[in-house]
Amino acid sequence: MPEFLNPAEAEFWVGVGLLIFLGIVIFVAKAPKAIAATLDARTATIQADLDEAARIREEAQRLLASLQVERAEAERQAKEMLEAAHEQARLFEVEAKAKLEESLKRRQLLAERKIANAEAQAQAEVKAAAADLAAQMAEDVLVKRLAGAKTDPLVDVAIGQLGSKLQ
Repeated sequence: MPEFLNPAEAEFWVGVGLLIFLGIVIFVAKAPKAIAATLDARTATIQADLDEAARIREEAQRLLASLQVERAEAERQAKEMLEAAHEQARLFEVEAKAKLEESLKRRQLLAERKIANAEAQAQAEVKAAAADLAAQMAEDVLVKRLAGAKTDPLVDVAIGQLGSKLQ
């Protein structure tokens, strides 16, 4: 083994110190740049993520605001529709009551007409029956009178007066 690799020699320790020094110089010169570059890249990534998050948040807030406006509009329209439906129901109720009353009046008038027609028909039937009965009774009376007498005393009196009246 060569002498400069022997740890008992001072040259060995000088070489080790030199290597450490060169390592520190290289490390100090390159490491901070690499660390800085890595940190800068990480910072840029984080900043891009923050910018994206801020953009998404603003977009979400705009969307929320528009949805709140749409919701308010929908609630207003629903309220108007509900009020219109209530008003229409009231109108339908009034109209239905009026139609019902009109229908009831028409039915009442129709019933009254039917009753009047039935009464008139009954009266006509009673009168016809009474007239038929009176005619039947008159016929029976005349038949009995003519059957009992060969001549009618009224006719005989009328014939007797006829002579004095014709002269």
